[in-house]
This record gives sequence, structure tokens and C-alpha cells, in this order.
Amino acid sequence: MIYHGETLSVRYLEEGIAELIFDAPSSVNKFDLATLESFNLALDALYQQPNLNGLILRSTKTAFIVGADITEFLGLFALPTDQLSQWLHHANTIFNKLEDLPVPTISAINGYALGGGCECVLATDFRVVDHQARIGLPETKLGIMPGFGGTVRLPRLIGADNAIEMITAGKDKTADATLKVGLVDAVVATDTLPTAALSMIKQAIAGDLDWQQRRNQKQTPLRLSATEALMSFTTAKAMVASIAGKHYPAPMAAVKAIEAAATCKRQQALAIENTHFVTLAKTDVAQALVGIFLNDQYLKSQAKQALKTAKPTQQAMVLGAGIMGGGIAYQSVTHHVPVIMKDITRDALTLGMQQAAKLLNKKLIRGRIDGLQMAATLATITPALTYADPNLVDVIIEAVIENPSIKAAVLAEVEQHVTDTTVITSNTSTIPINLLAASLQRPQNFCGMHFFNPVHKMPLVEIIRGQHTANETIDRVVAYAAQMGKTPIVVNDCPGFFVNRVLFPYLAAFSLLLRDGGDYRQIDNVMEQDFGWPMGPAYLLDVVGIDTAHHAQKVMAQGFPQRMAKHDTDAIDVLYEQQRFGQKTGIGFFNYRLDKKGKPKKTINPQTATLLAPIAATPTSFDNATIIDRMMIPMINEVVRCLEENIIATPAEADMALVYGLGFPPFRGGVFRYLDHLGLANYVALADSYQSLGPLYQVPDGLRAKAIANERYYPAATAVTMTQ
Repeated sequence: MIYHGETLSVRYLEEGIAELIFDAPSSVNKFDLATLESFNLALDALYQQPNLNGLILRSTKTAFIVGADITEFLGLFALPTDQLSQWLHHANTIFNKLEDLPVPTISAINGYALGGGCECVLATDFRVVDHQARIGLPETKLGIMPGFGGTVRLPRLIGADNAIEMITAGKDKTADATLKVGLVDAVVATDTLPTAALSMIKQAIAGDLDWQQRRNQKQTPLRLSATEALMSFTTAKAMVASIAGKHYPAPMAAVKAIEAAATCKRQQALAIENTHFVTLAKTDVAQALVGIFLNDQYLKSQAKQALKTAKPTQQAMVLGAGIMGGGIAYQSVTHHVPVIMKDITRDALTLGMQQAAKLLNKKLIRGRIDGLQMAATLATITPALTYADPNLVDVIIEAVIENPSIKAAVLAEVEQHVTDTTVITSNTSTIPINLLAASLQRPQNFCGMHFFNPVHKMPLVEIIRGQHTANETIDRVVAYAAQMGKTPIVVNDCPGFFVNRVLFPYLAAFSLLLRDGGDYRQIDNVMEQDFGWPMGPAYLLDVVGIDTAHHAQKVMAQGFPQRMAKHDTDAIDVLYEQQRFGQKTGIGFFNYRLDKKGKPKKTINPQTATLLAPIAATPTSFDNATIIDRMMIPMINEVVRCLEENIIATPAEADMALVYGLGFPPFRGGVFRYLDHLGLANYVALADSYQSLGPLYQVPDGLRAKAIANERYYPAATAVTMTQ
């Protein structure tokens, strides 16, 4: 044994050939701080081996290295700039040690080699992978860029254009794709990976493979003429600017780092990468995106716990076979949970089956499934006009029309046809679960299961706990949602639950801006381009449906009359009366027509401003900051109230519900991360300057108290202790 640590070891495989084995005690290998230092010691030990002729890197796990330990990122980012830069320089000296070993090196890659794992294998001379391997640099998705030499070695290995595409997109590549671009040297079967790596290292030792030339290629300037460089980087920057936009600086920083380092040797190039990485690590965007990743991991751990304790759902039933019912059935069966889809008419069942078939056909066209798989999956949806054997069904999802009387009647009826342990849920978006539970004899078996439309695209499912809902019921439904590939978040009952409850103050703010003379087109543009929402409020209302919003507005007004009751006609009322319901009717705030791909495309409707004129003041040109303030303060206040009232359990769950359910701009991290970045005292002062606009602009007492106490919603990151 040459070296033995907790997460890796080095030994001689045979005379002169050593293997460095990544074998963490956890289920996956990560490049955490401890592993990096152990890697450093292992390389030092290898330098002391006089008989070393070659080195193989491999993993005992199903994945090579999944990347760095992201739980350590915020602590690293909290380091003073010079210390972070020094640590990054130290880390790079370790990877340079690997690259500078005086013998040929090869990585035998099985499964994932991501982030730091990818940068590690880039430092070896050769790479051989199995068919399941996926290699990538996902750092830009976290608001940063590769910092262990990825922007230096990858362009020199596969060319600037290929490297820029791979780094800026942050997507991993399959084994065959990496072979095609020259990132790896061979693709082999998993069981032959060790022998293939051994054979290749022996060829390099024998001089049949020029490992020194391969190494030199990564350490010298890019082979681009001035004209080629100009064309390549100009095109790349234009492409990145159009795709990433101004709110996500990491992809552009990566391109600029590659461009600046193109004429440099390794050390100077790494110094350029270092500077760009440190700058990004200090941005609010990086902290927000890392925060989202960590919050998502927290939600996954919650779902995993439910999956361990709850009974698995083996058969589900969907009541109501419309577009939503068909979408829910599709989501369930594509994750291997069969569904009985019940309705009262054959036409409705046909519509539901057509919706599921339409979604499956899209996967067929894209080559993700074949015809046999499509047929087999569709066959696991059983359309029915009557109730099935009650012993067959574990979980029922009611998805009929959003009317409390109709839903209550359907729920009471289905309860008579199931066992005492069957879980019943309602896919309602606004109706209180306690109200619906009143119609049931076993309310402990009942909760809300709010899917978002379109079901197959929206990751969030709100699980709504009623007053009498049993913990076992919540666990069962959380586990089923996770089985379906969704992100479940548990909330307590109230009108609108969490997501819709916090959305309607935002829409009310929009109505107030229009009342005060604001232009819906300007407001949409500011909220999309400046704040970062995927849709402005007018566009969002058109997509949701003006009729749907009109109905939900009444429910929310009844539930929260002090803040959400309306006293005058607003824009939603005007469009509703004109039956301009949005995309579904082809006209709302905007006009819609289908493009060549069959997707609705919006255009300006000149009549909208005329229709809204009678309910608005003299047209006023608000500045962008005022529009953002007036739009966001009511939503932020309501989100905080939901936390203070225990509607949602934690800031992390609230922020993820906003990102996954409403499309809250990820680069802002969610409302609570956004508040922490603004500073609570600064926010309170801002909101107080608008308090004359009414109750929606009144800061909750708990938030005001936290501001006075100089507190935060997320704990401040503590800088890690460096042990170099």
C-alpha cells in the first residue's frame, strides 16, 4: 500500500503500475475539502516511488466522482477574496501534481465524472470510459464556473468551440458524445474497463502511445489563429448573451476566461481562471443558485424519508378525465404507477386518454421511447365509468371542476367505494381542504394534492394538510408524489394554500398599478427583463386564464377580506366581462395565434388599452424600480405571513415552492434569500414608503421585529477553516 486515506487509497496493481482508488465511505465519491487534501498526500506519496512507471485512477462506486461537495460552497465563498484565491491556487497545485507526474496517467471512468471529477480526469493523460459514463462541468448552473482548471484544459483538449458549448450549457455528455469530440480515448463495456485501462497504460509505458505529447497539448496555448480566435469568441459571446441573459453572469465569465487565456501557458491561464471564479463566487447570483441546490437537496431528503416509512403506491385512481386528469395519469404511469381513470362520460374519458397519448407521442417523436413502450405505458391507464374493486386502489386523486359543492359530492361518493385505509386527495388550487373534508367520514385519510399545469412540466406538487389529516396520509402522498418524479412540499391549509395565496397579492398589485395609470406592456417588460420572471403579470394571467383568475380572485377575497377584497372593478373584471379569457380564447391582454410548431404566440392588442381606460387614472410613466417595488412588496409580505402563520414550515420550502411553482427567478434564490440579500431593515424601510397603498403593503410584525434585531432568514455562511 502506497497511501491509505478515508476516501481514497493508492496501491501497486502490478509491478511499476499503481492505481489510485476513490472509495468514500458514503454512497458516492465527492471532491470535498478533506478528499482534496487526501488526494494531495496520495500524489506526494506517488512522487516518492522510484519504481513507478504508470498510474491508473478509478472508482469503486457506481459513479467515478459526482463533483465537489456543494454543502461546502457557501463557506468557501464566505472567505475573504484573497484567501479564496489562495485556496483555489492551492487546489490547482494539487491537480498540477497529477498532470506533472513523470509517468503516464489514465482515468478509468465509470458513471458520472462531474465538476471537480471531470477536472480531475482532464489532468490525466488518457481517459477510458464505460458505456454508462457521463462527463460534464455543471458549475455555471450554480452561478460559478470551473475552478480546478476546467476552462484551461478542456479547450486545449477538444477545441474552444466544443469546450465553450459544454461549459456554458453546464450539461453532461454521454460516453459516445465525449468520444466524438475527443474528450475520451475509448468507450468499453463496464466489465472490461479495468483491463482496458491497464492495457492502455502499458502501451503508453512502452512508447506506443505518446503521453508526453498529449500532456503538452493541455499546457500550451490554444492552437487558434488570430482570425479564428476572433470569430470563435465573438460568436460564443453573442450566443451566450442571448441565451443566458444579463442575470446569469457565469457563462459569459467562462467564455471571457477561455478567451483571455487562449494565448497563455498553463500557469498564467489558471491565474485567469482563478480571477474569474473568485469574482463569480462573491456574487449574490452564485449564493442564490447554490442556495437553491441545497434547498432542493433538503426537499429530496424529506421525500426519501417518506419513501422509507410510507406504504408504496401500487395503483392509483384519478377522478375526472379532462386535460388535468389525463396529465396526472400520464405522470403516474410514466413513473410505473398504474392508474384507473374514472369519469361519468365516455367523451371525457376519451379526452383524458388523448391527453396522455399526446404526451407519450411527443416522447416517441423525440426518440425517448419506442412504439412498444408507448403502447405498454398507455395500457397501464384503465378508463372506467364505474368504480373499481376497492381493494385495488391505494391513492385517489380527485381532479374534477374547481367548484366546492361538486368536489364535495364527488369526494363523499368515492369514499363509499373504497376501503378504510385508502387515501383520498383533491387536486384543488384554492378551495380549503378543511371545507372539503367536512363531507367525508374519514377526514384523517384525506389531504390536498395540488398539481400545477402543465402537469408534465411543472415540478412542484403542494401537499395540503387539513385539520384532521393523519401523518401517515401525508407521508403516503409525499411518497407517491416523489414516485411520480415530482417535488412535494407540505403546507398547512388556508385559502389558496401557499403558492396561490402569495400569487394573488402580486396580481392585486398589478391591478393597482393599472388603476394608477400604469401600462400593462411596460409592467410586463420590466418584470420579465429587469426582475427576471419568465412571464409578466398580464402574460401570466392570459396563460392561467382570465376566467380562472376571476374565480380564484373571489375565493381569495373571501378568505382574506382585509387584504384581498376588491372594492372596484379591475382589469380582470373588464376582460372577464368581455369573455377575453386569454390563450384559451386567443385573446386576453394580448392576442394569440399558433406558430408553425403549434405553440401560442402573443401579439399586442391595441384594443386592450382602450378597454382598460375607464378604470384607470391618467396614463403614468412609472420608473422601473417603482414598478418592481410595487409589484413585489405585496407578494413578499404574504410569503412572510405564511411562514409566520406556519402555512409553510421553513424559508427553504417557501423559496423552492416559489421557484418550482411560480417560476420565481432562480438567480434571486426565492423571497427569503432575496430578503437576506436586500437586508431586512432596508426592505422594511422600502415597504414603509409604500404603505399608503393599503393593507397589502403593510410589513408583517414578525419581519419588522427580525429587522430591528438585525436577523436573517438563512444563517449567514461561515467561512471554512483552511488547513493548508
